Amino acid sequence: MVIVTRLFPAGRPSLRTMQALELTDYRAAVARMYLSDTSLEEFRAERDKIFGTHPQSAIPAAERSSFSGLRYFPPNPDVIVEAEVRPANGEIDIDTGGPDGVVRYHRAGIIETPFGELSLWWIAAYGGGLFLPVRDATCGHGAYGGGRYLTDTVKGTFGRGLQTLGGSRVHLDFNYLYNPSCAYDDEWLCPLPPPENRVTAAIAAGELTYH
Repeated sequence: MVIVTRLFPAGRPSLRTMQALELTDYRAAVARMYLSDTSLEEFRAERDKIFGTHPQSAIPAAERSSFSGLRYFPPNPDVIVEAEVRPANGEIDIDTGGPDGVVRYHRAGIIETPFGELSLWWIAAYGGGLFLPVRDATCGHGAYGGGRYLTDTVKGTFGRGLQTLGGSRVHLDFNYLYNPSCAYDDEWLCPLPPPENRVTAAIAAGELTYH
């Protein structure tokens, strides 16, 4: 195998270099926010700060100067639950419609929640990660119509929404449901909840539509 190293002139970083560094910084900021010991209100305030100022924010650049914060349902203690994860097999391919192409997910388990059963997914890519998308009855009626995420650990959303308790039980806090990037700007393309992650119950918690 021959490894070719392409040398570029010293000086101003390329656009690709800057984007890679900015995205790394953004994901680190998200991870710190999720792992911090703060209240839900403090978490939301920090999230607003990141969305309104970071160059990798999903908020369109032209709208950041007037950005006044994301909209949420009021905190809801009734959507904080512990649930059993039932073993499950199988996989699904989701076409993102963008540069990521078709992404394969393995079914890591079925979570039995008070709102209905939800499939917990493991992203079949380098490093992997847990992914829990949800589409409930509030979607299209206050919440983003395409559905929301409770966790996507590839993007640094550790804990808060989904925390492991050991064994086959998890702690779920649906107050941390958040919109995929495509909810803010059509330039983004995102995997949306497959049919088995759509429930008929209304989960009145988490993030509302952006506009």
